Amino acid sequence: MSQLRKLWHDHPNLFSWLILAVGMVVIVVIAARKVGFTTSQWAALIAATIALAGLCVWIISWEDGDDDVQPAAPKHE
Repeated sequence: MSQLRKLWHDHPNLFSWLILAVGMVVIVVIAARKVGFTTSQWAALIAATIALAGLCVWIISWEDGDDDVQPAAPKHE
């Protein structure tokens, strides 16, 4: 269990991407299992899903550094 904590602490965005991508792929496979995709279509769909999960984590991470930044003091002239 400590390995997971270390991974989360060292690379939180990659770990979040992995967890979100796995969950999204599972949902897509369950939802589209009876559509009749070919192997290449499945591969493209899964690759797009993994890329979308990465994009989601990247966008969410934009807010990570904002709490640490102190606002600049106003100049008094």
